[in-house]
Amino acid sequence: MSAMTFSTDAGMGDPTAVVAKLRAKFGPFAAVVAIHAVLFYLISSGLLHRMVEVAIPQAVMVTLVAPPPPPPKPAAPAAPKTVSIARLRPPPPVIVPPTQIVQTPLQNTITASPASAPAVTEAPAPPVAVAAPPAPPAAGPKTITSGVEYIQPPQPVYPTMSKRMGEQGKVVLLILVNEKGMPDQVKVQSSSGSSRLDEAGRQAALRAVFKPHVEDGHPVSVYVIVPLTFQLAS
Repeated sequence: MSAMTFSTDAGMGDPTAVVAKLRAKFGPFAAVVAIHAVLFYLISSGLLHRMVEVAIPQAVMVTLVAPPPPPPKPAAPAAPKTVSIARLRPPPPVIVPPTQIVQTPLQNTITASPASAPAVTEAPAPPVAVAAPPAPPAAGPKTITSGVEYIQPPQPVYPTMSKRMGEQGKVVLLILVNEKGMPDQVKVQSSSGSSRLDEAGRQAALRAVFKPHVEDGHPVSVYVIVPLTFQLAS
């Protein structure tokens, strides 16, 4: 017969010792399983994400915005322009002694500055009929073309409207001078191209005083030809 062997180890029969051995053997594995179970629960419930958000502060994006540029300054108003206004120079005074005889050339020029006054509507002067010089009769006054002498020469007044419109020209007048040296008749022999200038020349000739023409010791009536030139100063 075979012999049977029985263990006499005291721990095999003690339950407390058996539990202590099992705990020492399987305790670390159970702890790892428990930790994984807790982590799985935290991940599935979202608690882990919340804990991470609480533990780690969120990044804050800061963007610097430059301030808008200041509005442009208003342009300074332009300084007012100074406009010079040309003034008409008065004609030089003509002093004529009562007994002085003035010898003037046949060519008379009247120069005036351009007018700068505001435009004013003025009725045009009536047209002046240009008549051919009448043929003097054999016994009538003769015509003098040179050597005309004045006591008071004609002083035409430049028409205002002619100055504004820039009218210029030369008018030739045929004047009948009586024995006293006064003009009895003034006709336009050659027009200046402007009725206003022609009329201004006629009126100036009617105001003139001539030296009487003397033949054989007696004053006689004669026709004289007088040119007057109207010209604007540049």
